[in-house]
Amino acid sequence: MNIHVPPKARLMIEVVHDLVCPWCYLGVQRLLRTLHRRPDIASTLVWHPFLLNPDMPRLGMARSDYVLRKFGGEDRARRLYASITEIGRPEGITFRFERIRRTPSSVDAHRLVRYAAREGRADEMAMSLFAAHFTEGLDIGDVFILTALAGSVGLDMAAARDFLESDAEHDAIHAENLRAHRLGINGVPCFVLGGRHAIAGAQEAEVIERLLDVALLED
Repeated sequence: MNIHVPPKARLMIEVVHDLVCPWCYLGVQRLLRTLHRRPDIASTLVWHPFLLNPDMPRLGMARSDYVLRKFGGEDRARRLYASITEIGRPEGITFRFERIRRTPSSVDAHRLVRYAAREGRADEMAMSLFAAHFTEGLDIGDVFILTALAGSVGLDMAAARDFLESDAEHDAIHAENLRAHRLGINGVPCFVLGGRHAIAGAQEAEVIERLLDVALLED
């Protein structure tokens, strides 16, 4: 007996994000969980960098200095982080902001995602970087840590380190960040479905699923 299986709908989803943005981690996790529930969709994620801290020194800065500059002090930051931690828990994300001792520049982490994309490992690389920063408190601006994370998703560590120690793709990250702003993207995460439909913020799964259906109908 021949059973006809309808072909999957193909959909490209552009993910504009910053790897040091907790809302991006939350939003991407919700997107992935929603896609997992939709086996009728064959999705391809395309990762685009956004720099929340474009002037961050290449070596990053002490977390205490960053919190003071961004939030005005520990108390406000602690309240915000507690709220995000509660929101992340049912999504399967364990935020441990207290482990973060240094706020990195995310440029090299974004470069590593672009490098991983050459091997078809961008999705795994991005999620590994999110978890390393927000759950383990690792400095994802450190070349040694980035190299180890590259190895953890199956990339050649020596080649990844050579790439990271070069200036390859450095200008491309800043150019893409500028392009996002010129397109009117001023906050992340932002998902662009099928090149036409955009949704900003860490939306609930139900909202994401409705937009998926709209994008598929108009594809």
